[in-house]
Amino acid sequence: MTDVWIANDEGTELVRARDIAVATLDYNGNVAVRLGCADGAVVTLVAHRAHHEEHRPGDLHRQLVRVLAELSDAPGAILVHAVHDRTRGWQWVTEPL
Repeated sequence: MTDVWIANDEGTELVRARDIAVATLDYNGNVAVRLGCADGAVVTLVAHRAHHEEHRPGDLHRQLVRVLAELSDAPGAILVHAVHDRTRGWQWVTEPL
């Protein structure tokens, strides 16, 4: 079984992918996940930065779910995190842990 973790955009929090129940994209461009545990904690993975001219795709939360689905059978432990590239915009990238 793959052990997939998602880091927030600052790298200060890690969330285990199998603990995620809901992924959301709000009106401000924040991508957050709600954990499926009893308290249903919400963790913001990509936070809006008004002072930057960064455009987040309207489906960044769906892109996350797609990446996680593709990794379901991958071997080893993997870290997923969002990065911003000036030419390609925001995207989710993976790397071995």
